[in-house]
Amino acid sequence: MIRLENINKRFGQYPALKDVSLDIRDGEFLALLGPSGSGKTTLLRIIAGLAFPDHGSVQFSGEDVTHLKVADRKVGFVFQHYALFKHMTVADNIGFGLSVRNRRQRPPKSQIKARAEELLDLVQLGGLGDRYPAQLSGGQRQRVALARALAVEPQLLLLDEPFGALDAKVRKTLRRWLRELHKRMGLTSIFVTHDQEEALELADRVVVMDHGVIEQIGTPEQVYMEPATPFVSDFVGETNKLPGGIHVRPHDLEIVGTEGQPVLVDNVFRKGGVWRVEGMFDGHDSLVELDVDATIDPPSPGEIIQVRPRRSKTFTPTGANSHDQA
Repeated sequence: MIRLENINKRFGQYPALKDVSLDIRDGEFLALLGPSGSGKTTLLRIIAGLAFPDHGSVQFSGEDVTHLKVADRKVGFVFQHYALFKHMTVADNIGFGLSVRNRRQRPPKSQIKARAEELLDLVQLGGLGDRYPAQLSGGQRQRVALARALAVEPQLLLLDEPFGALDAKVRKTLRRWLRELHKRMGLTSIFVTHDQEEALELADRVVVMDHGVIEQIGTPEQVYMEPATPFVSDFVGETNKLPGGIHVRPHDLEIVGTEGQPVLVDNVFRKGGVWRVEGMFDGHDSLVELDVDATIDPPSPGEIIQVRPRRSKTFTPTGANSHDQA
């Protein structure tokens, strides 16, 4: 298990992390989710040993590693932009971490080659070891980067926006593949992302961060359906802000015949398997969005409809307390 206790980090006058504490379970796939400047990448770098906290401690299985260098932590790291050596073949890239070990720890060249071939098969790139990075697609290069991280047999795998440089279709394919790979290997993994869909799809638990603090820790279901703060409700998924501090997801608003709140429909468009209806609550200037079953005729722009929440979340003005309404 990895334990972070009271981690603080400043860059000049800027507080990047403020008293962050977190336990990461053995074998879990954890997402650090948040916008730019939330502190997620700084926290990942501190776990890796690429940066050090001003205060607080990092423990791996009860051992204090706070001041250990990255080379002494047995960590594999995958970056957004691959960081592959262009002049090396794919196989040499994968075996690089083993080949630069000191003489006592360095395996024979035959073992390094065999390890590279084994990992190429694992990441479904068997037979491509003699190619160079420029001869591969972006998705293939990211698989090579992952294989290189796994070559050193890390006790922890860290991924920093691993799919950020790829197009949407490739990202979706690699997400499914990475999830299956993690299930097979059972390696403790932490990944940083600002993509909520990616976090909810991949992670066992999600850590939502903003301005250097943890806003919520929970399963994807908990974070989406039971947001702990207004920030989580707004950042994870789509949310309507209604008068009185009420937050409602678009799919939790339904059209009713009577006893609802009147909404003037402004726009209707197809969104996946539903109609997305946009409008304004009567007497309020806030936009409201709701999803309507695509098998029925949607309301028309200019029409006034009655809507009612099936489920909602109410926050106090400070966000300190909240309750669900169903």
